[in-house]
Amino acid sequence: MNSPQPTKIHRPEPSRAIDIGAVTERVPMYTQEFAQNPHDYFQFMRRHYNDLPLIPVWIAEGIPATLAIKYETARRILHDPTHFPSDPRNWQRKLPRDRRLDFLPMVEWRSNALRSNGDSPEHKRYREATQYALSKVNQFALQDEVEIQAHNLINAFCAEGATPDQPLDLIQHYIAPLTFTILNYMVGSPPDIMMRIAKASADLFEGQDTEQTNAQFDSALLDLITLRRAAPGDDLTTRLITHESQLTDAEIVQQLVTCLSAGTQGPADLAASTIKLLLTTPLHERPMTKTALNQTLATDPPMANYQITYPKQPIAVDGVWLPADEPVIVSLMACCTDPTVNNGDYHSDGWHAGFGFGPHECPKDAKSSSLQIVEGLIDWLFDILPDVQLAVPEEALVWRPGPFAHGLLSLPVTFPRTPPMMPTRRSENSQYSG
Repeated sequence: MNSPQPTKIHRPEPSRAIDIGAVTERVPMYTQEFAQNPHDYFQFMRRHYNDLPLIPVWIAEGIPATLAIKYETARRILHDPTHFPSDPRNWQRKLPRDRRLDFLPMVEWRSNALRSNGDSPEHKRYREATQYALSKVNQFALQDEVEIQAHNLINAFCAEGATPDQPLDLIQHYIAPLTFTILNYMVGSPPDIMMRIAKASADLFEGQDTEQTNAQFDSALLDLITLRRAAPGDDLTTRLITHESQLTDAEIVQQLVTCLSAGTQGPADLAASTIKLLLTTPLHERPMTKTALNQTLATDPPMANYQITYPKQPIAVDGVWLPADEPVIVSLMACCTDPTVNNGDYHSDGWHAGFGFGPHECPKDAKSSSLQIVEGLIDWLFDILPDVQLAVPEEALVWRPGPFAHGLLSLPVTFPRTPPMMPTRRSENSQYSG
């Protein structure tokens, strides 16, 4: 890695905390180099800033923020919604209006739990509705549906095989369509509406035009809500509609934006990164799938740098003065690879923060469904194609640029021609009831 230029920090007095607001040069998080080498950057941050827990960064050219890279510091911040609220509107009003800000769809205010302060009535209302909708997912039917869809997708390409000259991109042909199909069933969406939702979700993660992305989401999700109001089903959308919190259609749209954007790209990125880990580990040293998932959630989590708060007023934290209304981003990746926390034991998932901290931590039922989908996706791939191999050197893989999410653009593999395999069991109904 070409190390970033040293950041210039104004130190008013030796006895006082470092003033992040006085920084003139910061570490850029929006470059392709950062996406390719985040761990090298975190090592640089720890070394150059004398192990400070909070680092001055750019999330886009000219847009400053602070990155929390120490586990305990991040925990304290995210468990203190009084001093560190999650509502971005004060900061958002100060953003430049004379240029396009590709990161904005990922961080702008929405009427959902993620962008509501963790101690507010709005957060409680939105969170309870979403948790209720997720808690009713039939995990046994979900497991069956993952198996069926995994077999269908693998059977479509396994007989042809894949060679170094003609590799197969697992993300394009297997991972993305499987996660898309499963979420389609869970939210109760017909394929035509879900295709529009998937496009909007991809644009959100890839930093496309804010107005266009939001318009795509609104149009598709309002059509879905109208459909489910007329014909209720056993699905996430219907449960949000009928929940006692009596969400408006606009509020339901925003809860679904959170579920869908996290539920499609997040599991897809987690699956691809975990398969990459398994394929780059010698066969005799490969961990079990659950252990590999724990390792990926700790070292390469899909939402690598995301949980964002905005201090109400200037505040000192662990030797650093943070300015008011400027983003403090928690790097879940840096926190979980913090040498004071990570001892290399990934058999237990009780310590890592791959799903976040505090009141905005991923709901437990969302975690269980996501992990079930990803674990089934991975296990069926290696069961049916045990000789699958990475088609390129690990260092040739390209990661999607951006300051927040962490995911591969493609995962090319090879495998010998393999006869199709039928699922061993099938749900009573051909349609999954989510």
